[in-house]
Amino acid sequence: MKSGDKVRYFLEEEALDENGELLVEKRNSINKIGHALHVLNPNLKSFTFSEKVQNTVRSLGFVEPKILQSMFILKPPKIGGVVTPHRDGSFLYSTPLKLLGLWFPLVDVTLDNACLWFIPGSQSEGISRRMLRNPDPNGPSVKFTGPIESFDESKGVPVPVKKGAAVLIDGEVLHRSFKNNSSAGRPIYTFHLYESHNSSYSHENWLQPSTELPFPRLYTK
Repeated sequence: MKSGDKVRYFLEEEALDENGELLVEKRNSINKIGHALHVLNPNLKSFTFSEKVQNTVRSLGFVEPKILQSMFILKPPKIGGVVTPHRDGSFLYSTPLKLLGLWFPLVDVTLDNACLWFIPGSQSEGISRRMLRNPDPNGPSVKFTGPIESFDESKGVPVPVKKGAAVLIDGEVLHRSFKNNSSAGRPIYTFHLYESHNSSYSHENWLQPSTELPFPRLYTK
């Protein structure tokens, strides 16, 4: 909840035993690193705001995109956990909603090391479930509204890609990834942006801009 303007490390669930001791090498224990790499890491800042990225986003019709968050997702070998089916707009909602994820694999991504799966056409179904900040200080930090979505597993399509590719993810498309069963990690860099022009970013979202780090505009010129 407080990592939006910082760089923090998040462990895999299967990396620790019941006493909180590591079960794997430290370098294989990390689930992800986030969520302000696009500002606080010089190399990733240069990449994220590169002319090539800006031109790609412009070609999709974005007028004033702002970057919300960035992450390294490492999917360590054997324990890199399942990412359940979800729509990014459930977590990063705006009105109207125009959200884009950019996903860059640092190795070849295959069925064995947990490539992304998508349900074609699901981006036209809308957002029916959202994760919101919980205003109750005595409750959990977030709460969900709307039912858990049901979907036809047989409609899922795997998308293996080569190292260095760019996968563009509509904020309303249903997607997932399975466990990494390979003997090596599956690192990727990803960030999300939304169209801020004539749009209102929800104050109920878990991720909020801070005084130290307002959501930066992608376009530099």
